[in-house]
Amino acid sequence: MTRTFIALAASSALALQAAPVWAQAPGALYTVVVPSSQFGSPNFTQLVVNGLAAARAFCGKLENKAYVVDCLAERLDAVSDQMDLEGNTGDDYAEVRSILSDTSGKLQKLARDNRDRALPRGKASTTSGSTTIRTSRPLTPVAAPAAADVNAQATAILDEAETLLLRSAAGSSDKTAQYTRIAEALRSNKVLIRST
Repeated sequence: MTRTFIALAASSALALQAAPVWAQAPGALYTVVVPSSQFGSPNFTQLVVNGLAAARAFCGKLENKAYVVDCLAERLDAVSDQMDLEGNTGDDYAEVRSILSDTSGKLQKLARDNRDRALPRGKASTTSGSTTIRTSRPLTPVAAPAAADVNAQATAILDEAETLLLRSAAGSSDKTAQYTRIAEALRSNKVLIRST
């Protein structure tokens, strides 16, 4: 059974259900080999797509939806960071990393600018078996009166990122196919924002 918690204060926590954040089995080593004449790797693209889907699942299970925008910001940053750790194919995915990192920063700023000071900041985590995945930083809750406006702005930020991904892929059929898959995975996170 998978359990997720967001620590809200020293004496309280919310229990949630969630999927693993990065779609790779603990302890497994995954090597992507790419021919030098081709763009990127469909396998690496799949890892990025899985990471974005896992981010949506992780943040979607938070019981208090005030934390969702900043959770998504933190998880997008984690996917971007993981791309560096996975030994991606050189500069093929540099634009994706940059766009995800920039989108994460914009979402984090949006949450901070609209913080609900009545709610504490807290880290979210998920445990499945002996594996625990935690957010790298405390999440900032969004004030309820600002939620509709914040969600509209967050959706616009994700739209912009999707557009940038699709424009970055112009001119290469391999790149277009892979960046389109990543853009579609990012788009699916808008459903999460709209449901909060």
